[in-house]
Amino acid sequence: MAITGYVLFWILLLSFASSIKSEHTETKELVLTLNHSNYDEIINKHNFIVVNFYTSWYIYCDSFNISYEEVASELSSHVPPVVFAKIDASEEANREFVTTDVGIARFPSILIFRYRGKLHEWYLGPKKADDIAFFLKRLSKEPLPSLHIKSADDVAEFVGDKKVFVVGIFPKLPGSEFDSFLAAAYKFRADYDSATAEDKIKLHFNYTFAHTLDAKLLPSGEPTVTGPLVRIFKPFDELVVDSKDFESEALEKFVKESSFPLVTVFDKDPNNTPYVIRFFYSPYTKVMLYINLTGEAAESFKCKYREVATSNKGQGLRFLLGGVNDSQGTLKNYGHKESHIPLIIIETASGKNYLKANVEIDQIESWVKDFKEGKLAPYVKSQPIPTENNDLVKVVVSNSFDDMVFKSVKNVMLIFYVPWSKFYQKLVPMFDEIAVSYQNDPSVVIAKIDLSTNDIPRDTFDVKGVPTIYFISASGNIVVYHGDGTKEDFISFIHKNKDTVGKADKKEKTTKEAKDEL
Repeated sequence: MAITGYVLFWILLLSFASSIKSEHTETKELVLTLNHSNYDEIINKHNFIVVNFYTSWYIYCDSFNISYEEVASELSSHVPPVVFAKIDASEEANREFVTTDVGIARFPSILIFRYRGKLHEWYLGPKKADDIAFFLKRLSKEPLPSLHIKSADDVAEFVGDKKVFVVGIFPKLPGSEFDSFLAAAYKFRADYDSATAEDKIKLHFNYTFAHTLDAKLLPSGEPTVTGPLVRIFKPFDELVVDSKDFESEALEKFVKESSFPLVTVFDKDPNNTPYVIRFFYSPYTKVMLYINLTGEAAESFKCKYREVATSNKGQGLRFLLGGVNDSQGTLKNYGHKESHIPLIIIETASGKNYLKANVEIDQIESWVKDFKEGKLAPYVKSQPIPTENNDLVKVVVSNSFDDMVFKSVKNVMLIFYVPWSKFYQKLVPMFDEIAVSYQNDPSVVIAKIDLSTNDIPRDTFDVKGVPTIYFISASGNIVVYHGDGTKEDFISFIHKNKDTVGKADKKEKTTKEAKDEL
């Protein structure tokens, strides 16, 4: 009996130790250990996983790891689940992977992966347990960036005939394609939400995403499909378009390309306004045809222009058709009048313009082809070169820019302005006084150029606001002015940057820091 009791004692002791060990292991497993070989596999398994990148030799990482364990423990039963992981970058096998492949430069760093690794973002807040936990709780409860269509009433609420809607059709939820769809939806929403107020005005467009298990609920398109596919509804061109490619870049490109009209119409219809704004702020090369939309040849022009746009689809060009009565400001900007209609203009992303006035229908296709093949000379908007230029502040125009600024071997203070700027108008008398101060110094020229009627070398002069003042020294150095705007400060600016003419040769120009306004 004594032996039996003795054995029982050890059985109970071992059982208790095993229980302690099990609890310890379970606690440890609250934070998964990653390495270079299992990193992708584990991240791609989870819908929401947080990864701590640390080094064992940095004492701050040791203290932070304790806080990280506390957060993992606190959120161990959180709904929806949040998975925690860590990877030691100081281990030789992980070092190159973490620093080169993942791109981690500072430790500790936290990356948050969602939708099975298809979307990631940095945690940049305080490295305290409470702060991290608060951020993750809020992030995990963030509403989905896609609306769930479950009934005809949802369709009536979400899908209209005047906007673009992106709808994912899936046989089941969740799934890898659904994760890709949500990641794209989140990225589009985040890009819009994080934009400045000015950029939102420029974008003037916010994508609406939805998803459903039943294609029959949707207003058009093949009703029997079960997916997975992405269906875009839009109020132009083909009204419904589908794609089955859920690769992230392909999906994003499909949404962007499909939600842009083949030909943007610039008229008085307010429904076209968002697309017109997107057109002018897009980074693509812009092709613009301006015609009399009520003229006899209007339909023929529209038909041919759409044909040209179709044949150039996917080649980095955006097409716009404008009515002469609705585009006066644009025509004025390019220095053209109604007598030049029909007018076709191409504006590249670098700001070069190509145009043909009084274009005929059968010339449109060949003219666009000549542009693509580099056979057209750029158009430069310029006032006529003044026959007399005797004012105190000299007039520079586009066609005299090289001779008066770059090749003059003089020190030129150049004022970029528009005549209706009230701020510029207040400064005109002071500019005259500065010019008087240098009347006896032929090495210094005070000059101005009207941006409303002249093109400038935008790759050299970064002019966003007016007036903007640059100083081009005799040796070719280019400096933007950002002083206090007084006469004395301008004179000091000139004196500091001017070269002695006769000893200085034009060198390669270097542009120093730019500033939007005076």
